[in-house]
Amino acid sequence: MAEFLPLFFVMAMGLSLLLYVILDGFDLGIGILLPLANDVEKDIMVASIGPFWDANETWLVLGVGVLLIAFPQAHGIVLTALYLPVTVMLFGLILRGVAFDFRVKAGDHRKALWNGAFFVGSLAAAMAQGWMLGAYITGLESTPTSTGFAALIALALPALYVMLGGAWLLIKTEGALFNKAVNWCRRALLPMGFALILVSIATPLVNSDIAARWFTLPNAIGLAPIPVTCLLVYGGIGWLLQRVDVLEAGYGWLLFTALIVICLMAAIGLAYSIYPYIIIGRMTLWEAAAATSSLWFIFWGVAVTLPLIAAYTVFVYRIFAGKATALSYD
Repeated sequence: MAEFLPLFFVMAMGLSLLLYVILDGFDLGIGILLPLANDVEKDIMVASIGPFWDANETWLVLGVGVLLIAFPQAHGIVLTALYLPVTVMLFGLILRGVAFDFRVKAGDHRKALWNGAFFVGSLAAAMAQGWMLGAYITGLESTPTSTGFAALIALALPALYVMLGGAWLLIKTEGALFNKAVNWCRRALLPMGFALILVSIATPLVNSDIAARWFTLPNAIGLAPIPVTCLLVYGGIGWLLQRVDVLEAGYGWLLFTALIVICLMAAIGLAYSIYPYIIIGRMTLWEAAAATSSLWFIFWGVAVTLPLIAAYTVFVYRIFAGKATALSYD
């Protein structure tokens, strides 16, 4: 039973971080897209994420919290190696939070300033998260290859977030802003696809252990559904973006769902690539795990907290379903 506990906690952490990427990803994407809209559209875009964006970040807190309490040795190594990008990410998230409130309360003459701050915070947080992911995949090594790969992911991840943000706007808006969102997604599709291809090629190149797992038989055959699914879904996204009539008929959610599938496939592929390590090539789940008695103590807290957060998230999204309306602070 003691062997099960580290697996439970790493799955809880992985699920939390995956949900964070999807849910906070779309509101970070909207922040990145904000400068492309006019003033009225900016208000609607902010209104479309208003009820959700704070709750979305709860998943990041849960994921990092699980890392801290269940894998304290790994937590110390990871945060020490990623001190700078973590600081940049926190700066970006704080700046977003301040700008979200001040963009209206500070008056019209300062609105452009806070809109710009919201954009900068969103882009900084997205790029920092990409850098952290790239550095983690390369085993937190300080080499030119590792640094270059981290920089590549830092540039790639915002493209995914822009796609998620545009897809969210297809669900929450209509009219001129809806049409702009379609165009934004079309323009982000190729960069996102190019980034996915580069990451797929680069990941096994920078880590020989990952290459061995993916490109030896029979593993390659068993893993084939992951890239095949991504290719099919990517083609489906391209087809959807050419069929505005289908999107306008109330099927904009299909685009968002397709992006979720790509994120899920990427998460499954990453999990397979690094298991049983929590830090690739350096520390396994069981080596990094806290004492069994400590894991049992926190097991019940996570077992209760995780479904409660999930239920709250579902509740909020159901309550505020439908199209976004003009922003109001009354």
